[in-house]
Amino acid sequence: MTARSPRSLFLSHGSPLSCFEESPARDFLLSLSKSLPRPKAVLAVSAHWTTRAPAVGAAPAPETIYDFYGFPDFLYKMTYPAPGDSALAHKAADLMGADLDPERGLDHGIWTVMSLLWPQADIPVVPIAVQPRQDPRHHYRLGQSLKPLLDDGALILATGCATHNLRAYMSGAGRSGPQDWVSDFTGWLAEKGAEGDVEALLDYRAQAPYARENHPTDEHLLPFFTALGASADNKATRLHASVEYGVIAMDNYAFA
Repeated sequence: MTARSPRSLFLSHGSPLSCFEESPARDFLLSLSKSLPRPKAVLAVSAHWTTRAPAVGAAPAPETIYDFYGFPDFLYKMTYPAPGDSALAHKAADLMGADLDPERGLDHGIWTVMSLLWPQADIPVVPIAVQPRQDPRHHYRLGQSLKPLLDDGALILATGCATHNLRAYMSGAGRSGPQDWVSDFTGWLAEKGAEGDVEALLDYRAQAPYARENHPTDEHLLPFFTALGASADNKATRLHASVEYGVIAMDNYAFA
């Protein structure tokens, strides 16, 4: 953990099974749950809610969303019955200039990691969408706009994946083990995050090694930039690094 309580986190959520299957990433989240201070509420920025314009979920009791196919039956019976926080959602929407969605629930990017961190499901959750047609700077600014809510005890929980090339996964590109093009990218991200090099991070498409190979599309890294924008010092501290299937990096970050 960072020297002080984080204002925001970026957690790689992996597949819907990741919260049940033994792995270094799962073990890390279970250990984090023991040291992470309890927030008053969670603003959950998810790669699995994509919209054209900024949007905030305002459901008083968000439903568990099963936004995946072909997984074991028990996953479709899982629930994470955390309450919403309509008042907080309205404040977030006002600060972001966002639309309100009165029915949006919690997708697997949110409920899988939260079920490991807070299994009691008793912390209010407000989901926040990403806009894949917008760039990292747009998402960084969204994070900046949410800072007043963090001062009041809320936590930004941004979920995505440090690398996300499903075609490489499906083709078996990682059968021989973790790939160099994955570690080169994640190493760069960790280095620039530790340095607080915001401009390099926002320009990751041009500056990071193997950016296109690791992120054919942006949406799974966009939550990282919202978490970065909400930080007080523009620095990202990598808390955990591991790779699943040779190509899916499960790195996690804290932002003070």
